[in-house]
Amino acid sequence: MYVKYRTQIVGHSEIFYREAGPRDAPVILLLHGFPTSSHMFRDLIPELSHRYRVIAPDLPGFGQTRSPPRGSFDYTFDNLARVMQHFVDQIGLDRFALYVFDYGAPVGYRMASARPERIRAIISQNGNAYLEGLSDAWEPWQTYWRTPTAANREACRASLSAEAVRDWQYLHGADANRVSPDGYMLDLAYLARPGAEEIQLDLILDYRSNLDRYPEFQTYFRTWQPPLLAVWGKNDPAFLPAGAEAYKRDLPNASVHLLDTGHFAVETHAPEIAAFMLRFLDENQIG
Repeated sequence: MYVKYRTQIVGHSEIFYREAGPRDAPVILLLHGFPTSSHMFRDLIPELSHRYRVIAPDLPGFGQTRSPPRGSFDYTFDNLARVMQHFVDQIGLDRFALYVFDYGAPVGYRMASARPERIRAIISQNGNAYLEGLSDAWEPWQTYWRTPTAANREACRASLSAEAVRDWQYLHGADANRVSPDGYMLDLAYLARPGAEEIQLDLILDYRSNLDRYPEFQTYFRTWQPPLLAVWGKNDPAFLPAGAEAYKRDLPNASVHLLDTGHFAVETHAPEIAAFMLRFLDENQIG
């Protein structure tokens, strides 16, 4: 099944997205995380698109999406979710399963909380919604949240370095022989673009808003009981396995699978994740 590369104008942004699968098939919307793009789904899309219409956009400020500069657009998670909601409206998605990873989780859960009737199921791959999912590695960011000084902002710039992206995000806890360098090298190229680091530092500061929204997301889970699969790289240095298990508190029927890999589990375990997803979607009669 061919992957098509498309764009959609949404306000002042031009959203780039990947699409594959039959037009009349059930939809899976894939939302990427930090600091990557829809490129992270390059191995997963072919595993799913023989049965599903798979759509993977680049968020504003990421990848190939063209979005306004800082000053004319506030890079916050509320605004990312707002743009993505308009995106799905404009391409005509009424109901869909939601795959969320990292930053994609607070974006996707805002969308789900606002329009819960649209969400058929959720797949969370290292996408957090519970405080117990956060490791001690968040302390520099939390310091910036508590005291948003120029010095604390500068300290967070280390999260954007080549070493942090490659060694901490991609390689930590993973079999390095299974991690293609293409992913982190492309991410680093995107981060090297003019203004990109400042956008990311704005989002790092605004990440504190996601923790404030966790109770809202959890209320959505309890009220609407969406089918949920948490498939998690258990060696993730940022999002702990406890964050995956916590979904069961509000969604007793949630299915949780921990994989022996790191944060970017789809880089090393795309076939395994796809197999879990296909079985989960079958069990919930989606497809």
